[in-house]
Amino acid sequence: MSFATILLAQAEEHHGNVYVETLPYLLLAVALFLVLGFLTFSYRDVANRHAAKAEAYARTHGAAIAQGQGHGH
Repeated sequence: MSFATILLAQAEEHHGNVYVETLPYLLLAVALFLVLGFLTFSYRDVANRHAAKAEAYARTHGAAIAQGQGHGH
């Protein structure tokens, strides 16, 4: 048997639905995208959550916080 006939024999044996066979990969990619999106969303506005602590620390340690510059820490 030549290589071409082996390939033809393999191609004839395979009659599955490509969409159904690759569906788990699609679901895994969507799940990973959603998890990473949630992780990114959870870090929004982190700097402003601790602005009061940063101002209190600056007052007690004598450092001035310039308003509108940086992230307040």
